[in-house]
Amino acid sequence: MRTFGWVKCVGAAVLSTALVSCASTAADAQAQAPSFDDAVKSSFKERGQAGMDRLNRNAMQLACSVPADQSPTGDAAKAIQEQAQARVVFPADGEYFGDWKAGEKIAQTGKGMQYSDDPAEPNGGNCYACHQMAPDEIAYGTLGPSLKGYGKLRGTSDPMLQYTWTRLWNSHVYNVCSHMPRFGDAGILTEQQLKDVMAYLFDPKSPVNQ
Repeated sequence: MRTFGWVKCVGAAVLSTALVSCASTAADAQAQAPSFDDAVKSSFKERGQAGMDRLNRNAMQLACSVPADQSPTGDAAKAIQEQAQARVVFPADGEYFGDWKAGEKIAQTGKGMQYSDDPAEPNGGNCYACHQMAPDEIAYGTLGPSLKGYGKLRGTSDPMLQYTWTRLWNSHVYNVCSHMPRFGDAGILTEQQLKDVMAYLFDPKSPVNQ
C-alpha cells in the first residue's frame, strides 16, 4: 500500500507539472500570437481604390464585432444609436424624391468601391441582394424584409419619409448592429441617388408599388 501511495503521489506530481507546463506553453503561444487585427492586416494589401484604411473599425464596428449574444445593450446600445442619429443628414432642399427609374437601376446594381471598379462611375446600392422589391423581380435575397408594395402600404407622411431616409442613411439608428450598409453615412450613395431610391420605394408608378 505504501508503494502504491508513493507511485500515486509521484504520478500526481508529474501530471501537475505537465499541466502547468502545458498551461505555460499555451499562455506563451497566445502572448506571441498576432492579434486579430494584425492577422487581418497582414492578409490584405492596398489595391486601387480599396485602401488599407478600410480595415480600421470605428467604435460602433468594434462594439458589434462580437457574437450576437454579446451585442451592445442598455446604455452602450443607446449611445451607438444616438451617435448614428446625430450624423443623419436630411435633403438640403427638403425634397425626398428623385427619379424612380434611376432608383431602380441603383437597386439592381452591385458595383462600386471594389478595387476593380472605376471610382469615376457611380456606386450601386445592390438592394436586391437582401430585399425583395418589385413583385416581378425573380432574383433577390431574403436577409432583409420584403419591400414589395413599400410606398403603397405605408403612405408618404413626413414621419414615414424621415424614417425611410434615416434607414437608408444609417440603419444603426434603429438596429444597433444592423448589417445594412450605411449608404449615406459611409458615402456609398450620393444625396441624389438616395432620392432616386426613395422614389423607387414610394412612387405609385414604381414597379415596387404595382
